[in-house]
Amino acid sequence: MSQLIGAPLLVGAVAYTPNVVPIWEGIRDYFDEPDTAMDFVLFSNYGRLVDALRAGMIDIAWNTNLAYARTVLQTDGHVRALAMRDTDAAFSTVFVAAAGSGWSGPGDIGARRLALGSADSAHAAILPLHYLRAAGVNVDHMQLKRFDSDIGKHGDTGRSELDAIDAVLAGDADVAAIGITVWENIGRGELMPGMLEQVWQTETYSHCMFTALDTLPEAVSAPWVAKLLAMDWEVPAHRRILELEGLTQWVEPHLDGYAGLFEAIAEQGVDSRW
Repeated sequence: MSQLIGAPLLVGAVAYTPNVVPIWEGIRDYFDEPDTAMDFVLFSNYGRLVDALRAGMIDIAWNTNLAYARTVLQTDGHVRALAMRDTDAAFSTVFVAAAGSGWSGPGDIGARRLALGSADSAHAAILPLHYLRAAGVNVDHMQLKRFDSDIGKHGDTGRSELDAIDAVLAGDADVAAIGITVWENIGRGELMPGMLEQVWQTETYSHCMFTALDTLPEAVSAPWVAKLLAMDWEVPAHRRILELEGLTQWVEPHLDGYAGLFEAIAEQGVDSRW
């Protein structure tokens, strides 16, 4: 772990796909200056990533919302949220059904068979049940079909959401809960024209976050965060990295967007190993 000003920071992330390697190589090259130099290390799952941050093996973790919440809970709040993508500041879950269903709103979902993504996916499993419960649906009596396709990756691969969609199209489930990015990129796009329709969408919440422990000196983290926030969509070299990572701008933390997830973790007794 870096402790000295000028020493390279070590950033950890999860290798949910081989494509993350060129993304992080590009990010490392962008930070290649004396005050912001960094390197990265990849982990197979978020449990290991959070453990490494807590143990001081890395300086900063690129966490999902569940990994961020886990870090907060397991350190009694001794963390520092650094920055997030603009797309993470306004994430949501979309409930979809086969086109022509005519269903609308949480009441209609509560009476149907619901397909959920991996149990450790906040956007495709944990928060869908939380927001349905908050809307008055008795989720304890719902017929749920779970697809634990990528446990450990917190839904990053998108595989479990595609499995949930397949279940709806095959008639094995009535409604699927998927993240807004899957809906925008696949569900209502050219890949599945006219096959699905939106039944309901949750309120927005926060997703991924660069996270450090509060023991990381501000003098070390501040220059790195400032350079991250300075990445500019109008600069072609920057845009390549931003496009690969799915954002147009890095933004300061939106911590109020995690309130629903902390409530959901307490309600559902989410496995702390995730």
